[in-house]
Amino acid sequence: MKFASMIGTVCIASLALAGCSSKITQPDEYSGFLGDYSRLKEEKSPSGAAVMRWIDPKIDLAKYSSVYIEPTQLYPKPQPTVKIPAATLAGITSYYDQALKREVGRSLPLATSPGPGVLVVRAAITAVSSKTEGLKPYEVIPIALVAAAVSTASGIRDQETTLGTEAVFLDGGSNTAIAQVVRKGTGKPLSNESQVMKADDVKAVIDGWASDLHQSYVKLKAE
Repeated sequence: MKFASMIGTVCIASLALAGCSSKITQPDEYSGFLGDYSRLKEEKSPSGAAVMRWIDPKIDLAKYSSVYIEPTQLYPKPQPTVKIPAATLAGITSYYDQALKREVGRSLPLATSPGPGVLVVRAAITAVSSKTEGLKPYEVIPIALVAAAVSTASGIRDQETTLGTEAVFLDGGSNTAIAQVVRKGTGKPLSNESQVMKADDVKAVIDGWASDLHQSYVKLKAE
């Protein structure tokens, strides 16, 4: 087997590994939640993760005295499945709200509504697609938790949990966007095709997103 072909085979068989799968959201994975994606550029988050991001170069964070976290949306609206029931979807959005309030609340008081001097965070858990090259996907979930890879040793599929988010940060007075971010992350693997997804499987991903958001705010505020 030629070296290039061998490497390609390894990447297909090990799709869940960082070296072979894309860790950054691709344009064909954008959900439409943000509307305009033309300003996004690939950047590194404070934790070193690859993200697509835009920040208004004229941003002035000193003008904001509080932050309003809108309830996290599911976009596009998914249909619960046996593998990903409604309780899991509700648990994911609820935990995302908690994590954002916990992290951002470390630097800004939480507001109860938008308004002048209020920074608004509007986030969504968004659809992603997954295509396992060389394999027939057994299931594609429209809300980010999808089929993944194959074990090269046993030929048994392991299931990877992938979560995607898109978020826009708005001036609460004018409702204009001052920043956008699109990213995804990998949660706990599932042991088999029949295992039901739980919100706990992706809480670590959400914690990382919220922490990065806060650290980005701190960095921008200091500049």
